[in-house]
Amino acid sequence: MNNERIKEILLDIAPCEIDFTVTQTGKESKRVNGFYKPDTHEIFLHNLNFKSDNMLIYTAVHEYTHHLCTIEKQENDPSYGKACKVHTGEFWAKFGELIAIAEQKGYYSIGWENNEELKTLTQDIKENYLAKNGQLMQEFGKKLARAFDLCQEADIRYEDYIDRVLCLPRNAAKDIRKVGAVEVNPAIGFENMKVVASVRKKDARAEVEQEFLSGGKSPSTVREMMKQKSAQASGTDPKTKLEREKSRLEKTIAQLTQRLEYVEESLASM
Repeated sequence: MNNERIKEILLDIAPCEIDFTVTQTGKESKRVNGFYKPDTHEIFLHNLNFKSDNMLIYTAVHEYTHHLCTIEKQENDPSYGKACKVHTGEFWAKFGELIAIAEQKGYYSIGWENNEELKTLTQDIKENYLAKNGQLMQEFGKKLARAFDLCQEADIRYEDYIDRVLCLPRNAAKDIRKVGAVEVNPAIGFENMKVVASVRKKDARAEVEQEFLSGGKSPSTVREMMKQKSAQASGTDPKTKLEREKSRLEKTIAQLTQRLEYVEESLASM
C-alpha cells in the first residue's frame, strides 16, 4: 500500500480541510510504530514494523487522529501539540470513533473472532475474570460500607483504619465503596463499574452501563461521551470555558504581581 492510498483512506474515514502528508519510512522501530509532526502536519509510519496492511492502517488512523485533534485544538491554542500531553481521554475517544469507522468501511478489522483459541479465551476472560472480579469488588464495597458504619459507631477513625489496618489507598477504598453502593452489572468489569458508579442519576447510570454492555466502544470513548453530555447539560460551551480560564489567569497574575512587589521591596530593604 503506497502513501497516497493511505491518505485516501484516512480522508474517507474523516475528511479534513487542512492538508497533511503520509510517509512510510521504510524502517523498523522498537520504540514507536509511527509519529506525527504537528508543526508540519506530517504523518510518518515505520512500515517495517507491520506484517500486514491491516496493522499499518491501525497506526495510520492513530497518527491521523493526532492530526485532527491538533487542527481542532490549534484554533484556540496555536502552541497545542508542541509541549503538552497529546494522548488525552479526548484523543482516545476520537481514535476509537475513527477506528470504528475504518472497520465499518472495511479498511481495518480487529479479527479476533476468527481465531478460535482467542475467541474461547476471550469468553473465559469475560465470564470468569471480568464479571467475577466485578461481582467480588461489588461485595467488597458493601463490606467496606459496613466497616465504615462500625467505625462510626465505635468512634474509630475510618481513614486510619483504611490506611493502617487494611493498607488500602484511600481513593481505591472510596471507589470500591461507590461500586458497592449502586446497582451495576458486574459483567462490564470493575474498572468500568467505577465509571458507572460515578454517575449520580439512576437513568444516566443505566445509559452509561448499556454503552459498556453493548461493546464496540472503549472506556475512553464512553467517558468522553459522558463529559460532552455533562458540558451540554451545564451549558459549558468553548467560549464560556475560555472566559473562565481568562478570569482565573487574571486572578493568578494579580496574585503573582502582588507577591513580586513584596519580594522586590524585601530585597530593596536588605
